[in-house]
Amino acid sequence: MINPDLFLDCLKTHNVTFYTGVPDSLLFNLCVSIDNDRSIKHIIAANEGAAIALAAGHYLSSGKASLVYMQNSGLGNAMNPLLSLADKEIFGIPMLLVIGWRGEPGIKDEPQHLKQGKVTDKLLDTIGVTYKIISGETSDFEKIIKDACEYCLKNNEPYALLVKENSFEKNAKCLKTENKYPLEREHAIKIILEHIEKSAVIVSTTGKISRELYELRGHLGQSRSSDFLCVGSMGHASQIAMGIAINKPEKKIYCLDGDGAAIMHMGSMGIIGTSSCTNFRHIIINNGAHDSVGGQTTAGFDIDFSLIAKGSGYKTALCAVTEDDLIENLHTFSRSDGPTLLEVRVRTGSRKDLGRPESSPEEIKSNFMEFLEK
Repeated sequence: MINPDLFLDCLKTHNVTFYTGVPDSLLFNLCVSIDNDRSIKHIIAANEGAAIALAAGHYLSSGKASLVYMQNSGLGNAMNPLLSLADKEIFGIPMLLVIGWRGEPGIKDEPQHLKQGKVTDKLLDTIGVTYKIISGETSDFEKIIKDACEYCLKNNEPYALLVKENSFEKNAKCLKTENKYPLEREHAIKIILEHIEKSAVIVSTTGKISRELYELRGHLGQSRSSDFLCVGSMGHASQIAMGIAINKPEKKIYCLDGDGAAIMHMGSMGIIGTSSCTNFRHIIINNGAHDSVGGQTTAGFDIDFSLIAKGSGYKTALCAVTEDDLIENLHTFSRSDGPTLLEVRVRTGSRKDLGRPESSPEEIKSNFMEFLEK
């Protein structure tokens, strides 16, 4: 396997000093090295497209190539600025892309990664991004980095390193993302389930929020048919929920969102706030971290979701920190006309034995649609 500190040192040798992207579990050990290195500039971006734009701005103002890291699922967000900004036929912006290859053919992975994994290399071919595949068996990564840096600067275009699972050694360093909020996320979700309407519809964001919701339904002996679990499509749960709320005005529609997901496509809050969806309930469970891919920080604790919601037109916007806060605010929240927002600040982390949904995406969809028809 590749030592992530040596990998980063090699990048710095070739004058790559600006790093940005959206965290990925396959790249976790490299991200830890990046996050701990004070000799470089590092920005965790709102989404992958924004990271491409940050890298473009860095090049325009410095003449230096940046490194943009992402999971391959983020290629969708990155596609527009890659083709209409960075491409050599437009502005010609050199940058290195380091892409975690989730769902690689032949490697067992979660359902949401399978299709993306099949087409990742083909997508890079289609959009004309030259790439090199690296794995734990890659021994000449120094030459690969040197060639990649020289190529992107010489040709004024992005160059990608497609990273297989288990490419990087375990990092001895740690991320500093702990906080002192008293509530655990899973307990907060349990309280929410106990205090919202039994007939409520829930759309939950990708990651551990959906996993914990799924397990809690089982522990509480409750039906899962009223829940739509977004196993992928990070940042889009609120718009899925809004689409349902428009067509089912007689039902209360709750979106269980995460801070990283809400920030990723925050413009959706403006569309929700200016809608007439009185049945829409938006709950952002904020732990200030990308918990599902390693715990890298978000801007969740540095911004005020309540103020953003009010400025976006939400009728009510509340924030809960303690269990008593949460219960009290849920009563106000559920009785208010929507769209309404409730931010719940929680600790990072989850149970070590937290499972994954056993239902397939097709089963989740079919059961959910049947529930809505009833």
